[in-house]
Parts: sequence; structure tokens; C-alpha cells
Amino acid sequence: MRLIAFFVILVVWLSGISYAEEFIEPTKEDKCSVCGMFVYKYPEWVAEIIFKDATYSVFDGPKDMFKYYFNISKYNKNKTKEDIAKIYITEYYTTKKIEAKDVYFVIGSDVYGPMGEELVPIKGKKEAEAFMRDHKGRKMLTFEQITPADISGMMKMHEHDR
Repeated sequence: MRLIAFFVILVVWLSGISYAEEFIEPTKEDKCSVCGMFVYKYPEWVAEIIFKDATYSVFDGPKDMFKYYFNISKYNKNKTKEDIAKIYITEYYTTKKIEAKDVYFVIGSDVYGPMGEELVPIKGKKEAEAFMRDHKGRKMLTFEQITPADISGMMKMHEHDR
């Protein structure tokens, strides 16, 4: 009997640590966690970080998502990178929400997002290379290759272009 009670408690405890991992559709009230823009207006650019406690932060594009990711404590003092369950972006050609680790991000193209220069997420290396040629991309990186310098370099370049 004690063994059964132990397993029941174990199952209940383990179910308490599960978390939402699927993309959560933003509502009309959801604002970008970095700039405050309403994200539902830009469904073709939405990015999202889902945390292990089933809370989430949404963004009007990958650029703001990376700003948040690289400096979470600035935007949310209660979260760290270790709290992240999944990161989703909107793939450029299909506009499907997919995991950020599954795409290439093209920087410096002639395609702009809601906040100007943007990291354009493309699934597939050949597709990303074609996008770079067609849209004058400067750089193609995976999620793991992107650095804070890439993001701040975009911001400076955009400010310079104004």
C-alpha cells in the first residue's frame, strides 16, 4: 500500500513540473516584451518565448526576441535562460510558428519587419541562401551563432540609415 501511495505522489509531483511547449497564440492584449508594440497586428513576424512554468513573452519580431533573450533580467527579473522551455518564431515563407533552433536567420536584407531591420527566419539552408541572394542579405546564422553584437549592430545600422 505504501508503494502505491508513493507512486501516486510521484505521478502527481511529476505532473506538476510539466509545462506548455506549444506556441501560444497571442491575444489582442499581448504586447512585445521589449518595445510594447501590440503583436497581434504583425502575425507574420511574431516570436515567442515559452517558460517552463507555462508563462510566455511575445515579441513583434526575432530582433526584439533576441534583445530579450540576451538580457532577460532587464525585462523580467523573475526569469533566466534556464527557465525557458521553447522559443518560437514565424518562418518567413510559410508564416508557420516553428522553433527558433530550426531556422537560419538572415541579417541585413532588404526585407524589413515592424521595427525596421529584422532577422528574417528561413527554414532550410538552401532556402536561406536563396533568400540572401534575392534580398541582399549580409549574414546567415543559426540561433546558436547569433550574438548580442549581431543585434546591436543591426540597431546601429538602422539608426544610421534614418
